[in-house]
Amino acid sequence: MSRLNLDDFSELIERPDSATRRDAEERRERLAVPPGRLGRLDELGEWLSAAQGAVPVRPIDRPRVVLFAGDHGVAGLDVSGRPAGGAHALVRAVLDGASPVAVLARRMDVPVRVVDAGLDCDPELLPEDVVRHRVRRGSGRIDLEDALTPEEAEQAVRLGMAIADEEADSGTDLVVLGDLSVGGTTPASTLIAALCGTDASVVTGRGGAGIDDLAWMRKCAAVRDALRRARPVLGDQLELLAAVGGADLAAMTGFLLQSAVRRMPVILDGVVSAACALVAQRAAFRAPDWWLAGQVSGEPAQGKALDRMALNPLLDHGVTVGEGTGALLALPLVQAAAALAAELPERD
Repeated sequence: MSRLNLDDFSELIERPDSATRRDAEERRERLAVPPGRLGRLDELGEWLSAAQGAVPVRPIDRPRVVLFAGDHGVAGLDVSGRPAGGAHALVRAVLDGASPVAVLARRMDVPVRVVDAGLDCDPELLPEDVVRHRVRRGSGRIDLEDALTPEEAEQAVRLGMAIADEEADSGTDLVVLGDLSVGGTTPASTLIAALCGTDASVVTGRGGAGIDDLAWMRKCAAVRDALRRARPVLGDQLELLAAVGGADLAAMTGFLLQSAVRRMPVILDGVVSAACALVAQRAAFRAPDWWLAGQVSGEPAQGKALDRMALNPLLDHGVTVGEGTGALLALPLVQAAAALAAELPERD
């Protein structure tokens, strides 16, 4: 197998169809409700038309939540509000229908798929269809060592690409993307700081579970030390993911790139998916045209990443739980935009 070069995606990814978008804009001018009265819903409807290559836009009938799971060695420094190696408990809560994203998905009738890219637990604790994709058990402590070997990083990216192909082939028309991780916001903040040329203290937040001031200082130090290891490999996205990413982050990056190749829209959730999106943008500058930012997570690194990609979040409700919850809350807004664009009558 030849070595994967993420820069090749730049030639594979095209922008949503601009001619279709112009047709959608012209149709919007003819609708009974004057343009501007529906705010961002107009923009969303036109974006969906361009992504689908269809006027009027088709309804979002087959959305899916896809969650990549993994543990991060840096969590052993007590930089997370959850115990190190405990991400399997988050996965179990989703599978049992007891987490916020599971409750919302059940209410919205949206299926949820969990992919174990790098959980640090015995495989027997979880169903086979969840753990069968695992790249490795946990990721390395990025302040001292690489998160992954180069081979593991490529395997993880290819895993994400394969999941995107499976979803596109099965008819999924929009993905709500999230993560189930312990310690994941630390490598995410490191990736964003490295790609934005920012210091550790500027990007380091308190994570979805919340941490006190001492833990925040430990987290800043971990991001600072990881940044020293990240900067020498900024020219190669795969090496960067191996050095300071993790199996789940590398898989999400591959998923985002291949979703753009397959013209499948994605709603991003919090700082982890934003970090992966920023790495993917570095490889293919057109890729962000296929993504929406679902929500403001409150993590400073997320704001940096979204600004760099010119993505404006749809919601700001103070939801910090992660796990795709905020992105899933934005799904009805996107579906409403599609319905209005397709079903409002035109003026006589």
